Amino acid sequence: MSDRTVAGGEGKRVALILGSGGARGYAHIGVIEEIERRGYEVVSISGCSMGALVGGVYAAGQLSAYRDWVCRLDYFDVLRLVDVSWSAMGAMKANKVMGKLESLVGDVHIEDLAIPVTTVATDMTRQREVWFQGGPLLEAIRASIAVPGVITPVCRGNQVLVDGGLLNPLPIIPSVSADADLVVAVNVTAHSPRPVTLEELLPPEAARREREAARSASGNEFSAWIDEVKSAASRWIDGLGGSSGEEGDDDQSEVSSRRRQWGRLDMVLASFDITQAALAKYKVAGYPPDVLIEVPKTVCGAYEFHRAEALITLGRQLAVEALDRYEAPSHPGWSERGIIVGPRLPDETPSVE
Repeated sequence: MSDRTVAGGEGKRVALILGSGGARGYAHIGVIEEIERRGYEVVSISGCSMGALVGGVYAAGQLSAYRDWVCRLDYFDVLRLVDVSWSAMGAMKANKVMGKLESLVGDVHIEDLAIPVTTVATDMTRQREVWFQGGPLLEAIRASIAVPGVITPVCRGNQVLVDGGLLNPLPIIPSVSADADLVVAVNVTAHSPRPVTLEELLPPEAARREREAARSASGNEFSAWIDEVKSAASRWIDGLGGSSGEEGDDDQSEVSSRRRQWGRLDMVLASFDITQAALAKYKVAGYPPDVLIEVPKTVCGAYEFHRAEALITLGRQLAVEALDRYEAPSHPGWSERGIIVGPRLPDETPSVE
């Protein structure tokens, strides 16, 4: 970290860490917007899962176009992006999402980006982190977003690559050596003492719009959207279309079976969220960033990708609050303070691609 004093935004260099967390990762966009508004310069990015996606798109200069796209997505648009996989390795292929990203960023390589980027995945075969710091950006993003059991992994040689959040949901370590004035980390799987809704945290007008959107999604059309996704996921979870529990030919038995199977997928996602939240706390304790922005994991489900605008607003608001505190004259940031770096454990040593 640079020895320059950090007292305000103008001209200050930021190492940015963007954590995993599904749809909550839209908050990263709002954080980046506020960082830029204050005149900070992002000089390094490390990201995991949705953080890898947003960070990579930003470094490729296409964040504005990506933002415009996701803010236009409604419930049925998100449904149309779900491409079911009949592989036992995951319920969805994510080809449609990756196709959209390819139309935005093209066949760019990480080493050619304007900002150094590290994306983090997990190699299931060797049971260790993999850092992508070169090679095709889209391949690195695709590996990092492969939630185990939900999105099919990326297989390269002997590697089976899945979501980096499995081992490192808030990848601070790749950026601690960056020539930056401060390290900003965004944890979107933060634990809160009580469940907090998105509407509770938003400014009044944004909260009103979100409540209206939620009401419009509470009827039969939204239920049909959920049922369609549940049906697709359940066919994978129960063995590529097999039956669980008691067999029956009537429609009610099929509906009950789907509900039970969707509950299992909910358990997978909720368990992954809990694990990531605990691991993120460990990473922050070992490598404290200068500014930590935390989005409670209860604000929305990991798969609620139709709530982009509200989540971006939340990210911007939380960034305003965190950076205001950091830039205040009474804050320790006015005096020189470095990153506390703990020892790297042997099993934390990543494979760098």
